[in-house]
Amino acid sequence: MHGSEHKDGEHSTPEPDPRSQLWPRVLFSLALFGMLVGLMIGRMTAPEPRVLEQVEVLEAGLNLWFNEEPKLHGEEVEGTLALLFEAEGKAARGQLQVQGKPVSWRVQHSDGGLLVTLVAARPLHGEWSGAEEDGRWRVQVKLRE
Repeated sequence: MHGSEHKDGEHSTPEPDPRSQLWPRVLFSLALFGMLVGLMIGRMTAPEPRVLEQVEVLEAGLNLWFNEEPKLHGEEVEGTLALLFEAEGKAARGQLQVQGKPVSWRVQHSDGGLLVTLVAARPLHGEWSGAEEDGRWRVQVKLRE
């Protein structure tokens, strides 16, 4: 065996593969197509984000309107009422009256979602409840001293 040329079908290097080199490309294309279809199906079946649509000021409380029922965690912290919703929404602020005395409320974004705080010059106590109404979810916050 001198060199790598063909002599009587005997040589030291393998013959070039007569099969097409397109098979790996076809497999890669099918895998890419499958991944894209899976992403589209996942996007279509993902739940809608929960959104705070409206804040209504009531006498001695608030009505918070959501498109769906959000997860809620509420606490009274040193006379302040704090409600944390797993939802999205716009930041807002305002005031309301409880027994003729002002109470400030604020909606802001936080790490856990949407934080609603109610603050007054005196300690506040509150109760909150949620119910479905007209295809939307209403959380009613009632305040007292």
